[in-house]
Amino acid sequence: MGKVIVSIDGVVIKEAELSKARSTLGRRPYNDIVIDNLAVSGEHVAFLLADGVLTMEDLNSTNGTYLNGAVVKKQLLQNADTIEIGKYKIVYVDEAAQDKKPSATTPTGLASLSAVSAPIALIHILSGAATGRDLALTKVVTTVGKPGVSVASITRRQTGYVLSHVEGSSPLLLNGQPVQQGPIPLNDGDLIELAETRMQFALS
Repeated sequence: MGKVIVSIDGVVIKEAELSKARSTLGRRPYNDIVIDNLAVSGEHVAFLLADGVLTMEDLNSTNGTYLNGAVVKKQLLQNADTIEIGKYKIVYVDEAAQDKKPSATTPTGLASLSAVSAPIALIHILSGAATGRDLALTKVVTTVGKPGVSVASITRRQTGYVLSHVEGSSPLLLNGQPVQQGPIPLNDGDLIELAETRMQFALS
């Protein structure tokens, strides 16, 4: 099974499995992979899976699609291929190829998913609609916030967890200090404030 890892400015914001015969990426909420940015068309790219082979097809997007630096309309994908849409980079990870080379990294320098070994951590929600709930950070990348307002990402690395501000005008605060450039390492007990929500990072 293959996956794509989406990043912007070196910060991973989401990952998605490509297990369906046809998966789409675009700005509209009905896409399988949603990137809410004006550089991305409503339906920008389709991923077509047949007989274990994955093909990427540009869906007549406004700004075009680049694969490994070249403009493409339709192309077979191989492990570690990098798709560029605006400032976003989408790296294709063929897990079968990753299993053969567990130490491999993608062209963007993102460690392979199998290499992530930091302990599982939690986010305690201290205010907002979900007050009192705990969010286990079991994914490589966990995003928090509301798209269009303010979104932050918490990325699990071999050395621990890091916090980054992904998008939005509302400030992201870490222990009362604004996070303007990331990623910033997180420590047990750190307080995170995003829009009107306060959270506490806790190592399990």
